[in-house]
Amino acid sequence: MAGPSSATATQVGNHPFLRAVAALSTLAGWCSAAMIVVAVGITCQMIFVRFVLNGSTVWQTEMVIYLVIGATLVGLPYVQRLRGHVNVDLIPLALPMRARRALAVLTLSLSIAIIGVMLWYGYDYWHFAWDRGWKSDTVWGVRLWIPYLALPVGFGLLMLQLIADLVGVLTGAEKPFGLEDN
Repeated sequence: MAGPSSATATQVGNHPFLRAVAALSTLAGWCSAAMIVVAVGITCQMIFVRFVLNGSTVWQTEMVIYLVIGATLVGLPYVQRLRGHVNVDLIPLALPMRARRALAVLTLSLSIAIIGVMLWYGYDYWHFAWDRGWKSDTVWGVRLWIPYLALPVGFGLLMLQLIADLVGVLTGAEKPFGLEDN
């Protein structure tokens, strides 16, 4: 079974589209990691203000929530690129390569369709918040289109990575499910 480092090397190859999508997914992973680091820093600052300075916090809790949700959504394509999510490969392992390839094409196509629906509704929700000028009902009153932007960006990048995975399988640049021939 291929690990993350070997899967990354076989995915990209010399195919310009796969290389560009891999670079975007990697950038999204770095942005996601940065959001987590910022959220941890804000949490530490919030703890210091509350328990050492005995002060109140206004924006910290809300910001940490938005950052963690945004990091999760923006990090989706990077996790997909590295095949970092939980895999159950019992069925693909039992199949010959031709059937394994067909199963990979089917699952990637279905995944693209599902993420496409989520992208559509995520964009619609973000645009609705933008158009209506929604703000949170907190003291901070953040304009909600800013955190909601993570929905279309995250799902859009994930869909792009899934399309790149499908192209990789169809062109032979990538093995189905990252598994070598038996």
